[in-house]
Amino acid sequence: MSDASFHDVDPGPLMLRAEGAEDVAVLSMLVQDAVLTAADITFDRKRRQLAMLINRFRWEDAEAAAREGRDFERVRAVLVVSDITGIRSDGIDRGDSDEVLSLLAMTWVPGDDGTGRLQLDFAGDGTIQIDAETVAVDLRDVTRPYAAVSGHIPHHDDA
Repeated sequence: MSDASFHDVDPGPLMLRAEGAEDVAVLSMLVQDAVLTAADITFDRKRRQLAMLINRFRWEDAEAAAREGRDFERVRAVLVVSDITGIRSDGIDRGDSDEVLSLLAMTWVPGDDGTGRLQLDFAGDGTIQIDAETVAVDLRDVTRPYAAVSGHIPHHDDA
């Protein structure tokens, strides 16, 4: 079977921007179980931006794929956080460019005067905490979808 095309499904590639806590919750659902390596994360101090190239599971298409008996899909996407005033990570070895990370959730914790902290939680207790002037998170699909290698919907054991 050939790779899928955005023309095969509606809607096409995602291009979304989070500007509030509720928006971050929506993006969090869409990037849950995205996989990437530490090498796929870049921080541009001058532009005050963090960018991550992720392999996103297409949750928005999973129900239709199951119903139609076709492959579950992933798509390469860019997740960009802007207006950063500080950043720190824990449990992520930035020196190990082959370390595979699985993004589980993003949450926005508001601070004073529109500022706040975006927390990215990864499997294995890794986190990235981003202090920001405002909520400014962009998600953009940058390739056509492809069949998920596992062939399955990501699953989490309840603990």
